[in-house]
Amino acid sequence: MPISLKLVALIFCLSLFTSCSIFQKPASDTMLKSENFNTETGRFHNSDGSENKKSPGQLLKMAKAFLTRAKDPLEDKGFDTLSPANQPDSPTGRQVTWVGHSTLLVSINGQHILTDPIFIGRASPFSFMGPKRAGKTPLAITELPPIDAVIISHNHYDHLSIPSLKALNELQPDIQYFVPLGLTDLLKKAGIIQITELDWWQSASHNNIEFTATPVHHWSSRRGFDRNETLWSGWMVKWPEFSFYFAGDTGYSSDFLETRKRLGAPDLAAIPIGAYNPRPFMKASHVNPEEAVQIFTDLMPKQAVAVHWGTFKLTLEPLQEPPLRLTAALRDAGIEETRFLALQHGQKLHLE
Repeated sequence: MPISLKLVALIFCLSLFTSCSIFQKPASDTMLKSENFNTETGRFHNSDGSENKKSPGQLLKMAKAFLTRAKDPLEDKGFDTLSPANQPDSPTGRQVTWVGHSTLLVSINGQHILTDPIFIGRASPFSFMGPKRAGKTPLAITELPPIDAVIISHNHYDHLSIPSLKALNELQPDIQYFVPLGLTDLLKKAGIIQITELDWWQSASHNNIEFTATPVHHWSSRRGFDRNETLWSGWMVKWPEFSFYFAGDTGYSSDFLETRKRLGAPDLAAIPIGAYNPRPFMKASHVNPEEAVQIFTDLMPKQAVAVHWGTFKLTLEPLQEPPLRLTAALRDAGIEETRFLALQHGQKLHLE
């Protein structure tokens, strides 16, 4: 990348991580009623009151480290992918397909849920810079089955992709979208109208499926002046005889023990394992594989799959490192490796 574009990228990176009150968006009545919203600052916070702030020095150091990092050989070619169409469906009628990053297609008895859909080539507001997809997308939007609902964890570009949502909405306009507080306006501007916006621990039902927003430790921003103006969340999704937990993007906290206490242990959990180095900078927002195993232990799911790794180069660890550390952490914890799997891109996992 030419030096001028590197400087632009650096400035953009800093703007995304900077908290500034200029042009702050007015809070809605729903936000003002939320226990997670600070009415004095006009911003949301984590369950322990923290806001994951970074100093300008920390931001500059991280941006420089990322822009001058050693080349990761998998950044361009990516991992091998599997075609979902060439894999048999589960005889139980229950399966999950990893599209990449935090995008999962969860299929339970003919109903289909999509998580944080991103099908484009960059996790960025720009087509010419920002984190580039490593390898190809194993499944196109046009190849998706009829989707009952989409769940969104928060507004970062690697989780909320407006081009992907627009394309999905054009093909399947009857989908119901579940989002944390504050994201309705953004989706409406994209032409999406069937939106359910929830605070932590609030629930809503659609097609006999219950959706509950749950607390996780993270933050939100799409511009330099909107940090934490919208909420972030995990999701518990319950069918009459099956449950799925999606952690979204998170640092480690006691939120997962509280989630199991309130909502029970899920049958399937999606837990992030990547984008964790440098550790001092990322720890509050992104778990490493060892902490992901602790989340598994807290939630006690029957089965877990790894997300948030191997698709976009977001931080400094090698793209292939997270699943290797996950395997070692499971072994150290005495947990069978098959209970928490890092799937191949496009791989279907049959569920009981």
